[in-house]
Amino acid sequence: MSRKQQLLKRHRRNKRISLVIGLLLLIASGVLVAWWLPLLLAVVGWIAHEAWFADHLFYAPKDDYQYRFAADTECPDVRLEGGRVLLQAPLSLAGDETLILALKVKSGVLGRFFDPFVQFADDRQTFERGVNGLRYLNLTGCAQALSGGELSLRGRFCRVAGQPQLWVLPQPDYSEQRVMVIAPHADDAELAAFDLYSQAKEAWIVTLTAGEIEAQHYQQMGLEPAQAARLKGRLRAWDSVAVPRWAGVPQAQCAQLGYFCLQLPAMQAAPEQPIPSREADLTDTRLFRQFNSVALPGDEDGAPTWNNLLADLRALILRAKPQVIVLPHPAIDPHPDHICAHSAVIEALQGLAWQPDTLLGYANHLHDNDRWPMGNSGDGIALPPVFDASLTLRPYSRVLSLEQQRDKAMALGMMHDLQPRAALKRRVRRSIQRLLAGRKPSPYGENEFFRKAVRRHELFWHLK
Repeated sequence: MSRKQQLLKRHRRNKRISLVIGLLLLIASGVLVAWWLPLLLAVVGWIAHEAWFADHLFYAPKDDYQYRFAADTECPDVRLEGGRVLLQAPLSLAGDETLILALKVKSGVLGRFFDPFVQFADDRQTFERGVNGLRYLNLTGCAQALSGGELSLRGRFCRVAGQPQLWVLPQPDYSEQRVMVIAPHADDAELAAFDLYSQAKEAWIVTLTAGEIEAQHYQQMGLEPAQAARLKGRLRAWDSVAVPRWAGVPQAQCAQLGYFCLQLPAMQAAPEQPIPSREADLTDTRLFRQFNSVALPGDEDGAPTWNNLLADLRALILRAKPQVIVLPHPAIDPHPDHICAHSAVIEALQGLAWQPDTLLGYANHLHDNDRWPMGNSGDGIALPPVFDASLTLRPYSRVLSLEQQRDKAMALGMMHDLQPRAALKRRVRRSIQRLLAGRKPSPYGENEFFRKAVRRHELFWHLK
């Protein structure tokens, strides 16, 4: 069981215990006070839960994030004075550096009911309700204001305090290089790296799985479960090679490998054994490869094996010769397919004639916080919760203009997996949160990823 699954199991256990205690209290109030009181309290309690306690937050908001950056990272002295971030000594910045500022963020009383955020320049970054700990602001894009002593921080429903610490990470412009994005599922490349690959000198998009499972939306059309899964897989296979064209990536540089969703761990455990789809009643990947314009080793037998996956990746890397490979971060992103995608790339590179200069990791999912990046569409992305101080991390952040954000939103809108309406329970919850907690829906789409991914920043981590 993964750490994410363990945390979710603990969360559900605690929720069941809370429900039992709440039920006993309701029964007691009905017996001791009035018969109608339990009904009223149950409704009020449910509304309060949906408004303020429904987030999957598997840590206490008072916990300090625990980051350790590379020892050679430049760390100029700064101070916080009158809400402004002031450099102790002049600092020359090119403007494209990744800038990270650590400081204490303490929620006010209202910050337990409304999402607290820190406003600065033309950005704002949001944190957990009730936050009271060390957090890391992403100041990338604010170099000029910082150098000029004009960068002011203002907390809303919170305040910033303590001695700040600044890290300056100069970065090459990876968009000037050949970039290959590894996407475990269709839409992962767009969620994590649409701006990077759309701006790249040359880009390749490699999608590992068809993403055919959880096809209930298509069963509503009268299809049997296996038929619905195949239809969904074909649609997502099409998305994986068609949507990058919106960003100018030629179809010949998009590859859909057609392996089956959530089966990569089983493939890795038995490298020579074909692992069938969970829902599509398939043991052949070629149905989902029909839109590829490049021939791959796995096309020969269509067997969904780990060895075929490695052979496909090796062939594509040798063909594309990417200088930068973008792939899931193995420690921050807990999705099992994402972890295996990282492992597959690393294994495929072993002994290969071509080696990339840079590996960039991304995280489309987290262990501890299902809502990160917190806040609204268009906001900046603060660093995510990390509590493993043994990790040495080197962030790399890009700034997206409003036009680039809109292009990214439209790319996500073309993805069939993000188009179906949310479940009724989730829509009701969002309505309650909008009314009582002040949360705004994304203007780009109903799916939660429109809020999470269409942001002022794209955030990566140097793995090599």
